[in-house]
Amino acid sequence: MKRSFSPLLLLFLLLVQPHARAQSKFMTKAGRVSFFSASPIEDIEAKNQQVAAVLDFGTGQLAFTLPVKAFAFKRTLMQEHFNENYMESDKFPKASFTGRFVGFDAATLATPGPHSLQVEGDLTLHGVTHRIQVPATVELKGSQLLAAAIFPVAPADYNIEIPLLVRNNIAKSVSVKVALACDPVPAAVGAATRPTN
Repeated sequence: MKRSFSPLLLLFLLLVQPHARAQSKFMTKAGRVSFFSASPIEDIEAKNQQVAAVLDFGTGQLAFTLPVKAFAFKRTLMQEHFNENYMESDKFPKASFTGRFVGFDAATLATPGPHSLQVEGDLTLHGVTHRIQVPATVELKGSQLLAAAIFPVAPADYNIEIPLLVRNNIAKSVSVKVALACDPVPAAVGAATRPTN
């Protein structure tokens, strides 16, 4: 049986582990994830600004989690259908990603400008987990780390059932956009958990 870590546990472990270079670790509690689905009748778009994320360039790991009910739609009825009929948010309240940077050297961050990289890991949505690999960009602006990615998600892959009546109105693949503006994790966060002699 495959054992998996809770995304919240991984976020905590990334924050508290001692690390010599604290500036390689960044976090946010206000990241953004949005999705867009084009359809013949009406485009569907929603935004979530309650994404908690940790990126650690020292270990190459990253994780983020978000409350599904925090997705905001232009129309209240769409939001209700999204939470009750499609995502079953009471049953599956969180979506998460845990993974790593593929072939990226943390020293590259010192070079100005955006840097392209690949991120690989497990996306858990609607209680279903799939391994994905997506292109992303990271850029260090001052002390803040900006990270972004755009990738497709097929609702059918995550057992999200679309009623027959509206099936033609919803795209088979939804474009997901992640935008994180992360601050450096202070060295004191890791140091506070170290045993004292």
